Amino acid sequence: MSEGMTPLLELSGIESGYFKQLLVLKGVSLKVAAGQCVAVLGSNGAGKSTILKTAMGLIDGEPRQGEVRFMGRNVTRWETERIARAGIAYVVEGRGVLAELTVKENLLLGAYHQTGNLQTELARVYELFPRLAERQRQEAGTMSGGEQQMLAIGRALMSRPKLMLLDEPSLGLAPLLIEEIFRVIREINRTGTGILLVEQNAAQAIRIADYGYVLEAGRLVLEGSASDLQANDNVQQLYLGISTGAAGRPPVKRRRRRWS
Repeated sequence: MSEGMTPLLELSGIESGYFKQLLVLKGVSLKVAAGQCVAVLGSNGAGKSTILKTAMGLIDGEPRQGEVRFMGRNVTRWETERIARAGIAYVVEGRGVLAELTVKENLLLGAYHQTGNLQTELARVYELFPRLAERQRQEAGTMSGGEQQMLAIGRALMSRPKLMLLDEPSLGLAPLLIEEIFRVIREINRTGTGILLVEQNAAQAIRIADYGYVLEAGRLVLEGSASDLQANDNVQQLYLGISTGAAGRPPVKRRRRRWS
C-alpha cells in the first residue's frame, strides 16, 4: 500500500474477546489495502476468527479498546448489517449455508440488500463455480463440504463486496478441493475485491496472499510480505513444516523477541 493512501480496512490497537472476562485479542493492529489479499496465520485458538468477528461487529460490546475503520470511516460500533451494506462480506467458518434452501435460493439471500437485476451477479458466481450452476436447484444440505464452501463464497459475492472476510475456507476439505477453493479466492482478488483471510493452512494462504501477519495467543508477532514470511525460518518451522538452517532472516517487521 502506498504511503498516504487510506486503507480499505484498518484495525488499530484492538482488544476484544467474549463475555467481558475473556480477552482474546491484545492490541491487534493490521491493514488491508484496496484490492489486496492479506492472510492471518496462526494455530487453532490463537484468535484468528475473533479478528474477523470483531471487524464485522458480531461480538456484542466489542472491541473494548481500539478502532475498526473501513474506507476511512470509523465503524467500530456499527451493527453488522450496516457494515455489510457498507461493503464487507463475511464467509464464516463451517460454511453456514441454509440446508433446506436450494443453491440458487442461498445465493439470492446474499444479495438481500441489492436492488435491480441480479442475473449479472449470478452469472459471475456461476462462472467462478460451474458446479453451482449445474446444481442451482439442488438443496444445499445435500451437497458435499467442498460444494457448500463454494456456495458460501458465492453467496458472499452476491453482495458485490469491496472486502471479503474468509474464515478457514479450507477446513475439512480434501486437497483437490482446497486447491480449487484457493484458486477461486485468488481470482476474486484479481478482479479487485480485497481479501482478509484467516487460515491454519499456512502454505496455501501464503501462496495467494500479498501480505501476511502471524498471530500467537492474541498478539501479532510478525508481519511482512508473503514472500518474506515464506522465507522466514520461524514461519517455515512452525507453520510450513520446513526444517531450516542458519540462513539470514528476511526483512520482516518483528513483533516479539522470540521471533527475532
